[in-house]
Amino acid sequence: MTETTASVPTSQETAGMAIAPWPRQADGQWRVGDRPLSRVVAEIGGTPCYLLDRRRVTARVAELRQLLPDCIRIHYAMKANPLPALVCHMASLVDGIDVASGGEMRVALDSGMPARHISFAGPGKSEAELMQAVAAGILLNIESFREVDLLTRASDALGIAARVAVRVNLPFELRGSGMKMSGGARPFGVDAERVPELLRQIGERQLGFEGFHLFAGSQNLRAEAIIEAQTQSYALVLGWLDACPVAPVTLNLGGGFGIPYAAQDKRLDVPAVADNLDALAQRARREMPDAHLAIELGRYLVGEAGLYVARVIDRKVSRGDVFLVLDGGMHHHLAASGNFGQVIRRNYPVAINRRTADHETVSVVGPLCTPLDLLADRAELDVAEAGDLVVVFQSGAYGRSASPRGFLSHPDVIEALV
Repeated sequence: MTETTASVPTSQETAGMAIAPWPRQADGQWRVGDRPLSRVVAEIGGTPCYLLDRRRVTARVAELRQLLPDCIRIHYAMKANPLPALVCHMASLVDGIDVASGGEMRVALDSGMPARHISFAGPGKSEAELMQAVAAGILLNIESFREVDLLTRASDALGIAARVAVRVNLPFELRGSGMKMSGGARPFGVDAERVPELLRQIGERQLGFEGFHLFAGSQNLRAEAIIEAQTQSYALVLGWLDACPVAPVTLNLGGGFGIPYAAQDKRLDVPAVADNLDALAQRARREMPDAHLAIELGRYLVGEAGLYVARVIDRKVSRGDVFLVLDGGMHHHLAASGNFGQVIRRNYPVAINRRTADHETVSVVGPLCTPLDLLADRAELDVAEAGDLVVVFQSGAYGRSASPRGFLSHPDVIEALV
């Protein structure tokens, strides 16, 4: 087939969106891993499915490394997508993996990433998880005074000092963030005003203090907001240096890098953020010479490399409106249905896996017996019939693992790295 390059959106609603283009054949069929989509779907066992393009993930990390100064470490936030094959691939590309549960920790350790480059955050770590992490030699981001007590016991029992960093509930929010993780009362981290007290306890208990974890929020497309959060976070750490048991060796400035999902979204100005990180790294050489700076990214690294694919099982007309009923839906892709943190529902970019002469306005729905099962509301698409494949783009992050797959007991979704 002759191959052309087309931007992801096919509807007028999303035309011009700043999304990296996917290759498309002359007949309109999309290509994944340099193969026709229908062939890849058949190869992995059918629909519904998530497909992660390995080469797009690799390219995204390489592009980011070109922009960032060499001294900035890139960590993969595994909660974005914990698919074991993907995590193993990421382990060969990034400098560290950040996990949020004992289950994720096991996958990260199996990936080949050295334990010294794995960190563990989360406000509700169990005593068993903390013991497991200390035994493995993983860096634990302390989120409460309770964890100091538990880590002291684990260190004594194992005869090794737990490696720890302080996760801070920052006294400000990341403006324009899709999900705010700091500012005000939060379950995440230790309130900034109590950090000196926590540092004193870490020193008294002789835990292995290494630095700070400062994560303000996620899914932000405003470079100036990310720059402000990073700069303020760095300034806070400077104020705590005298209280640290030893000089910090790591400073995780979080992430927040967003990706575009709709026509009005403007791609994040990553070069501007990289310039600020360069400036902070130069300051750190003078002010914290033992410390390295890291950023923690999930969605930005894998979100645009993934597709959700489902098959049309019915084309239904109700009082003049056309509905494409798929064999998959919100139970597999909660975010695309608008029920994963969206305040105002917006369509993800959606397309049919073929090109037709005519277009039509349709709603794309799943098989569940609920009006929430809506993947695209009145989108303009190529004309589709039963049996056609429907593609939801920007689906590499917070997909299968973030969805209520047991709801109404429909079949699970396949996920594969191709």
